[in-house]
Amino acid sequence: MILWVDADSCPVPVRDMICRTGKRLELTVCYVANRDIPRDADTPVRMVIADTTPDAADDYIVENSAPGDLVITRDIPLARRLVDNQIRVINDRGTVYTDENIRERLAMRNLMLELYTSGLAPEKTGQFGKKELNNFANALDREITRLLRQSLPRPGNVPE
Repeated sequence: MILWVDADSCPVPVRDMICRTGKRLELTVCYVANRDIPRDADTPVRMVIADTTPDAADDYIVENSAPGDLVITRDIPLARRLVDNQIRVINDRGTVYTDENIRERLAMRNLMLELYTSGLAPEKTGQFGKKELNNFANALDREITRLLRQSLPRPGNVPE
């Protein structure tokens, strides 16, 4: 199992928790972003720097993740692509994206984006605090446990 992190917009406390969890469980953690993401030198994280073209990091994650992996992203269009490929996805607040909820989430995201771009809705950036981090921690543990129980074999390592 690889823990893939769409790292550009992932909050630092979430990235830190993912690294600690990966280290504790001896799982591969792979950050994907269009720039280098700061991380502790003693934490075994594979950093993939994608092109700066739009969606390059997303495309890399879609092309290289496999069923049995877990992806952490707040990008709903990316989550939709991954769920369509039977890959488990959670966001940084602990929401698990599924076949049942991803289309509704994407429709709501598109509506809010349309309202925002037309000036009808203010940009909303919710606070990220202890409650959100706790929700994420619970979802991360639950989904890793579920995937480890399924123990889907993971061919190969993270591509260079």
